[in-house]
Amino acid sequence: MNAPDPSVANYLPQAMGARRFGRFNWLGMQTLAEREIRRFMAVWQQTVAAPLVTAGLFIGVFSLAIGPSRGPVMGVPFVAFLVPGILMMSVIQNAFANTASSIVSAKAMGNIVDTLMPPLSPLELVAGYLAGSVARGLMVALAIVLGCGLGLGLWPTNPLWLLLITVSGASLLGALGIVAGILANKFDHMAAVTNFVVTPLSFLSGTFYSIETLPPLMQAFSHANPIFYLIDGARYGFIGQSDSNPVLGLGVVLGATAGLTLLAWIWFKRGYRLKP
Repeated sequence: MNAPDPSVANYLPQAMGARRFGRFNWLGMQTLAEREIRRFMAVWQQTVAAPLVTAGLFIGVFSLAIGPSRGPVMGVPFVAFLVPGILMMSVIQNAFANTASSIVSAKAMGNIVDTLMPPLSPLELVAGYLAGSVARGLMVALAIVLGCGLGLGLWPTNPLWLLLITVSGASLLGALGIVAGILANKFDHMAAVTNFVVTPLSFLSGTFYSIETLPPLMQAFSHANPIFYLIDGARYGFIGQSDSNPVLGLGVVLGATAGLTLLAWIWFKRGYRLKP
């Protein structure tokens, strides 16, 4: 019996349901994640430094405009109440932008095939993109935490919980960014999702106020918004206070993340709006 041609043998296991990379292509996923990280770090002034400046402006403006006349909220000064919400809002906006802009720009320039052709399964593609979003979200969060700690003397009371909810939030919005990037054909479509979905949900999720002050109908709407649980969880990690059970909120966030990740996996598997 003749030995198989080595040039063909590399492809046979994949056709038979196994791959020479193993069940999970860790090297390929790591390479994709590194590409995503290098992509946003190449313009760190826009992707890491700019969110810190924006967060500082939000904190400064609200502190000057409302802080002097506003009493304690949840037993802490208004500035301390405000910081976690702004931190999480910055994290989720940047996590969403990372995956969405990467996919949309690849589709617009016609080089999305360079990502689809390597021996990466749909799960590995999703994991690689999410890793880039989580890395960017963590860097933004770290910059804001250090800025608030060194500049205002405000440090997280539960740093491990803050880390957990930050990773969860970046994963959730990273998955949403993948879905939006697959659906969008140009940057205008992505901007529409940012302006009409991500930004309103983050602003109406208790970022600048406690939902206990809202009418019952608006409270019900807030509890149906997964981003509310991210803001609330970040507040619990920072000041030790929250409007809802933080463990329940984490469960809601993980459930929403799983649903969006599954949808992204299905669309990558089918090549929906990706393959010509």
